[in-house]
Amino acid sequence: MPKQLKNKRRKFFRKLKHTYRLVFFNDNNFEEVWHVRFTLINVLSTIGTVFILLVAGSIALVMFTPMREWVPGYPTQAMRNQLMENLLRLDSLEYEMQIRDSYFRTVNAIVLGREPEMTIPDADVSSGYTHITFTRSEEDSLLRLRVEEEEQFNFMTHPSDFQEETSILKTHFFKPVEGIVTGKFNIKSNHFGTDLAAHPNEVVKSILDGTVIMSVWTVETGYVIEVQHASNLLSIYKHNASLLKSVGDRVKAGDAIAIIGNSGELTTGPHLHLEIWNNGKPVNPEDYIVF
Repeated sequence: MPKQLKNKRRKFFRKLKHTYRLVFFNDNNFEEVWHVRFTLINVLSTIGTVFILLVAGSIALVMFTPMREWVPGYPTQAMRNQLMENLLRLDSLEYEMQIRDSYFRTVNAIVLGREPEMTIPDADVSSGYTHITFTRSEEDSLLRLRVEEEEQFNFMTHPSDFQEETSILKTHFFKPVEGIVTGKFNIKSNHFGTDLAAHPNEVVKSILDGTVIMSVWTVETGYVIEVQHASNLLSIYKHNASLLKSVGDRVKAGDAIAIIGNSGELTTGPHLHLEIWNNGKPVNPEDYIVF
């Protein structure tokens, strides 16, 4: 039996190496039109390669495209926004419950004739000192070091950043994204910016050189990034899918700072809400940028 099994295996592997020919003939004159030679090993390897490519392509589509939201159990953007909102509401509810429990404990103590729980500030005992000597402690040095590190993000303390007092009318702004204007600037309706509809995953660029002063997520406007520019100019980019810069990062005009998206409650589709503020007042971006 083992010898017969070996013979069968040898015959099987020999068949895999046999060369076959697939021929196409003209049905009218039986002339050979095209042919191809192959072996079973070539066929099996080709089928395996195609299968692996199909599997890899399917995995890539699910991982790097919005198609992943079609996978059962994967949360959509709306579900993630709702989850974040529920977490904020839960945090507020927990705080309200703590206040309520404290109120009930106080009322219960009063009804039972006990002294309610209260936090009484310590008495001022500094009046008894006639002479105080201030010395720098280790804690004081650490506090000074932390404040000095935080000062690098306090842009108003660096006059060199604002030496060029160029008029906003003479400033050349970089177009933040290629898109179509879908929402106009209207200060009467509290719409302080311009809405630009663009393709999903389009890169959002900084309109001027500056420093990122805010990079957060909010319930209403989703992912928001703000950039402080010279001459007291501020640009704000809302409803992004993701943010590429953090607070304190220096950016150049045209640098990618975010990915356009549809985040936040106050949105109806993939678009960028761009605001430009000059000396603390909103201005119409269409007056300075050709979209």
